[in-house]
Amino acid sequence: MLGWFRRRYLDLLGSIYIYNEHRGYTSIDRVLEAVRARSPDDHALIAAIEKHRADERKHYLMFKRWYQMQGRMPLKVDRTCGHIDRFVEIMFRRTIDDLDTDAVIASDRLFERLCRVIMLTEQRGYRQVDVLLHHPMVRTDKVLMKIFQVIERDEPSHWAPYEGWLKAHGKRAPKWWEKAVDGFIHSELLFLKLPALFLNPWIGRRTDWADAGEPADRLASTVPALA
Repeated sequence: MLGWFRRRYLDLLGSIYIYNEHRGYTSIDRVLEAVRARSPDDHALIAAIEKHRADERKHYLMFKRWYQMQGRMPLKVDRTCGHIDRFVEIMFRRTIDDLDTDAVIASDRLFERLCRVIMLTEQRGYRQVDVLLHHPMVRTDKVLMKIFQVIERDEPSHWAPYEGWLKAHGKRAPKWWEKAVDGFIHSELLFLKLPALFLNPWIGRRTDWADAGEPADRLASTVPALA
């Protein structure tokens, strides 16, 4: 029973992470396009966002490799398990897919809101990885530990470009209520959605990888050795 519990927990954990990593880099693609159009000479900001995108893609591929090593596909989870999905829906009152990225980038007011959302999401991710690295079930899986160690090293640079833009343009830091929204989304996933998924015997597995069909020029990435 304990072995089944551990396998189910890690399976759900990996499925939620691989969804969020894929959602992360595909969303950053849209931000990058808009930033390049708005500020083509801001090479430092563009380079920092490009690194963020590359890291998210790398993390996705590490989880993909983890599943491939097990000979199975991730469980079917959707945007209800996406931290950035929920944050954008609450802060912009529309889904990521419906968000007009060009309009957001064109408006300082909306772009600073997006910067705070991404910043808080990445800082939350960093804290959560630290928790997972000390989790007894995660520590039983050496490959998963390697993945989270890589994410822990990468994560601090991910909120830096957005925090830097806010400071450079005299914009405010996140307020208490924005941090409260972030905390609510995390608690909602941890205490409501994760247990519901854990106990759902009908949840199926994906039949294809999330990056299937993506343009070849966006797929290249270096994946650290996991085994």
